[in-house]
Amino acid sequence: MRIGIDARMYGAKSTTGIGVYVKNLTDQLFELDKTNEYFLFMREPGYSEFTPPNERIKKIRVNCRWYSLAEQFEMPKKLLQYNLDLVHFPHFNVPLLYPKKFIVTIHDITPYFFPGPNVKKSVIKKLGYNLVFGQGIKRAKKIITVSNHTKDNLLKFFKVRPEKIEVIYLGIGPEYKEINDQNKILAAKKAYNITKPFILYTGVWRDHKNLPNLIKAFNLVKSRYRLDYQLVLGGRPDPRYPEISLAIVNSPFKTDIIQPGFIQDFDLPLLYNAAEIFVLPSFCEGFGLVALESLACGTPVVASNSTSLPEILQDSAIYFNPNNPAEMAEIINRVLTDQELYINLKNRGLNQIKRFNWPACAEKTLKIYETT
Repeated sequence: MRIGIDARMYGAKSTTGIGVYVKNLTDQLFELDKTNEYFLFMREPGYSEFTPPNERIKKIRVNCRWYSLAEQFEMPKKLLQYNLDLVHFPHFNVPLLYPKKFIVTIHDITPYFFPGPNVKKSVIKKLGYNLVFGQGIKRAKKIITVSNHTKDNLLKFFKVRPEKIEVIYLGIGPEYKEINDQNKILAAKKAYNITKPFILYTGVWRDHKNLPNLIKAFNLVKSRYRLDYQLVLGGRPDPRYPEISLAIVNSPFKTDIIQPGFIQDFDLPLLYNAAEIFVLPSFCEGFGLVALESLACGTPVVASNSTSLPEILQDSAIYFNPNNPAEMAEIINRVLTDQELYINLKNRGLNQIKRFNWPACAEKTLKIYETT
């Protein structure tokens, strides 16, 4: 088979977690599959970063950005040049004009609930999203979802046939592990101006991530529970969501809220290891990979009781109502101060991560390629 993969987000972790998915999936596919040909359609910097491991793997440079008009017109032309038997689109943005067989991975339907200010302000963008998403899942020969939660949403809101959907969990990279080198951990903390025990969040700064409520909870951790911790909010501030920065500015403990920006891949395992706990307060998550990465590093997780998180984390996390900052603060305090609970959560987390690995993800995905 000649299999095309839309890998424009490859290596784009600073922009989207889809890049993590594409990189790890393709790395494992190319080790596993000794027969099929692959054509990776890539933008910079991923195109230059990637070296095909053998002659059956080819990379093709494309210039059109995701979510653009150009991808709707240029991507089909480029794909059709290579006489592909199947194309895998790893995100919902399938070109409407691509006429041949494809599958699509749907990670979540967050934009359906949290469309973002740009889409809210533009009827055209809203119609465009609905059209692209709806046509993509309608025309796909098979849909991969990364959780049963996302599958259930597709069944409920888009009336997709159940047999068309295959749930394939993501994996955790080998770099996410317990690190015993305290010198490296201390150096990472120093590089990010972390001077106290700290609570960690990393991810995008968007409305569905619920960061204002996390900041309110942190204020209570400091004032009500008298815990001398810092809150490290990894990720780039997004000017479209000024309420997050405003919550930081208005916090009486703003000097203990650290904003390191985007955390580089090589530093992230160190900060997971250095953190006392990881908090994922999201209103909406399709999978919650960052929480699993933290567990793999031996750091307990407290998380929202919504959407996919209880499915993925199960008993390895303690949950709270994301709409209730007081409850969030109480749970954070409990985990930080109950040593027995803390150790139990750590052990449960290290056991839970055994369920998630990239080779299994690739093997199940390859089976779909070959049977679709």
